[in-house]
Amino acid sequence: MNSYMQEKWPWIEGTHAMRTQFLDTLSDADLAFSPGGQNMTLGALCREMGETEHSYMQSLKTFKQDWSYRNTEAGLESSVARLQAWFQTLDEEMKATVSALSNEDLKKTVDRGGYAMPVELQLDVYLQALLIFFGKATIYLKAMNKALPQQVQEYIG
Repeated sequence: MNSYMQEKWPWIEGTHAMRTQFLDTLSDADLAFSPGGQNMTLGALCREMGETEHSYMQSLKTFKQDWSYRNTEAGLESSVARLQAWFQTLDEEMKATVSALSNEDLKKTVDRGGYAMPVELQLDVYLQALLIFFGKATIYLKAMNKALPQQVQEYIG
């Protein structure tokens, strides 16, 4: 087992679990909510987070960040069950990908298009992307007058 899995993976796994708890509080109707202006729907925000996870996971396989992937599955943004199933698949693949990295792989760099960062830092930035998603998602829940899941309340606010 590589050092990242031993020392830092629990942070990502815990944040993935928090996202699962967040999705468990939603209905399909909630996914259609938008706070207005230029904001996307909550379902689109969740889809975007999945696309972000996919990009980071692929970057750990290819050592190059590519943001072009879009999930075009019909109805994904309007179905909590479909989002949950997709995130479960992404999370399992992310864990397998990170587990397969050697300690030497963790020292390699990921080309992010104009600059590069070590794999370990790339994973830390992925964790930050998850936390940014929660920052956005809590605004949606508050605008909908929905209670935040306990763990989201404690860690995000």
